[in-house]
Amino acid sequence: MNDVKARDEYYMSLALEEAKKAAAAGEVPVGAVIVRKDEVIAKAFNLRECRKNALCHAETLAIDRACETLGGWRLPGCELYVTLECCPMCAGACVNSRIERVVYGAKDPKAGALGSVADITSLPLNHRFEVKTGVLENECSALLSDFFARLRKKRESK
Repeated sequence: MNDVKARDEYYMSLALEEAKKAAAAGEVPVGAVIVRKDEVIAKAFNLRECRKNALCHAETLAIDRACETLGGWRLPGCELYVTLECCPMCAGACVNSRIERVVYGAKDPKAGALGSVADITSLPLNHRFEVKTGVLENECSALLSDFFARLRKKRESK
């Protein structure tokens, strides 16, 4: 795909599909897709609750799968599409895996580490990556808002 906006929206729509799988599993609806040379090499969604593991964010799971696919811990030429701004752990995983570009949908005003609360790309680390924000932001935000509204309603009815 030559049109960057259309390309970003297409891959973010795939990340949204992953996020919907997370919601169906009772997880916070965050989905991630890793792309290299216009080929999806990994997909994942949050599994923290299902696996009872704080490390099972969509981004870290996708990075792990991409590393398996490519046969190494470096992910040159790879782009991460994620429905919610990366937390510090996931932003650090992007640095460590040498992701070249991160595209996210919704900002995370409580834990976002790509500009909302902190900006890991501003630190003098050994690797920096490009960040694109707000791709399908309304759709990504709505999915999260709806999930948390249902969760609050469920808790109130108990």
